Amino acid sequence: MNASNIKTLVKVLLLLAVVAIAWYVWNQLENNNKTPGLVNGNGRIEAVEIDIATKLGGRVDQILVNEGQFVQKDQVLASMQTDVLNAQLAEAKAQHNRAVNGVLSAEAYVAVRNSDVAAAKAVVIQRESELDAAKRRLARSEVLAREKASSAQELDDNRAQVRSASAAVVAAKAQVAAAKAAVSAAQAQVVGAQSEIKAVEATIARIQADIDDSLLKSPRAGRVQYRIAQPGEVTSPGGKLLSLVDLSDVYMTFFIPEEIAGRVALGAEVRIVLDAAPNYVVPAKISFVDSTAQFTPKTVETEKERQKLMFRVKAKIDPELLEKHLDKVKTGLPGLAWIKVDSQVEWPQSLRINVPN
Repeated sequence: MNASNIKTLVKVLLLLAVVAIAWYVWNQLENNNKTPGLVNGNGRIEAVEIDIATKLGGRVDQILVNEGQFVQKDQVLASMQTDVLNAQLAEAKAQHNRAVNGVLSAEAYVAVRNSDVAAAKAVVIQRESELDAAKRRLARSEVLAREKASSAQELDDNRAQVRSASAAVVAAKAQVAAAKAAVSAAQAQVVGAQSEIKAVEATIARIQADIDDSLLKSPRAGRVQYRIAQPGEVTSPGGKLLSLVDLSDVYMTFFIPEEIAGRVALGAEVRIVLDAAPNYVVPAKISFVDSTAQFTPKTVETEKERQKLMFRVKAKIDPELLEKHLDKVKTGLPGLAWIKVDSQVEWPQSLRINVPN
């Protein structure tokens, strides 16, 4: 056998060895994937994403965090310029002071009008006294006139005085009514001034709320995923500045066949094995099972190519476990999720919980 034949034979033997190893590995994976009472699905680690956006349009003043940085709830992440809002707030406060002074002025005017009412009532009393005196004089004059003890002219004068006093009483009462109307008008001015104070206070509260909203805070603890805007940029209302990942709500989304979906209950135990860390087994629980089936996504491999309809499932990882390993949580990592559909089956040793210390 020459050297050429020997080389060919060696290549053939090596090829057969590679095929044998590949078949063994494939067979082992097939056997593992067909563990009785367990099913699995391919998926990726995902988390709830939160967009930090501006309520009002304006210029970005500061971005206080960087991509990949961990943040706490209510931590200030960015701020918008508030020069215009501060000027509006100063103007509203000046209007408030003016409205307060307007109330004081209106209340003083009410006091003046109340004094006018009191004075008008005193005049009425005076005029009624004069009328009473005139009536008494008229009565005496009429008696004296019948007895021929006084002249007719005196009687006529007394009668004229009674009519004059009666008219004076009517005029005094009219002045009281006018003074009371003036009081009502003054009180209406007080109410109007007080309403203006409330309106200005509402304006101050709105502007102050806009100023407070110009400090963009984190709604929950998480990690900064992207910086979308930079200081100095002008954004429109609702413009996004940052994107956060809520590391307390991390889950794996995967797909299972329709004949298995009906046997999976919410809260069922799941074991997740990531491609990047195959030595670790992460515990999770089913938090969502889609109510309708869908065609198998292209990124999902299924056991049978003819399997077309799949149900989307979410397995949520325990937040307490996540909190201990925040620095290791990364979204987008692919892996395999195992579900126990038979409660009598024990988890095999390879799927016992094993997480980093």
